[in-house]
Amino acid sequence: MTIENLKGKGVADYDYKHDILFFKTKNREYKKSIELDNFTLDIDEEGFITGIQIFEASKFLDLTKDALLKIPKWEYKASYLDGKVEIRLTFQMKVRNRIIEKNPIIMQSISEDLPNSELVCTIA
Repeated sequence: MTIENLKGKGVADYDYKHDILFFKTKNREYKKSIELDNFTLDIDEEGFITGIQIFEASKFLDLTKDALLKIPKWEYKASYLDGKVEIRLTFQMKVRNRIIEKNPIIMQSISEDLPNSELVCTIA
């Protein structure tokens, strides 16, 4: 079984009003989107997951909306293997003069036929 790997830089944006957190890999355009329960995946022409939108992000991450605006650095790892998507977010934030690291994971089966792949994207 072959797994295609890709590393890149990205951008993150948070829509405070609608509580949507968005990640996108730089220099990769999406071809289609896959809508799932509480998030959307953007897929490029090679089948890589190159963007993620998380709806109700503050609830999902158990953070306030204001806290989501203040996170300076993110990393996301998106992988697809045998019909399952796994998204791992990693970020640090300051809470009362302490640095806290969070690593939420999203896992879901999808019916799309994508190549087995893994993308690691750093956002600073």
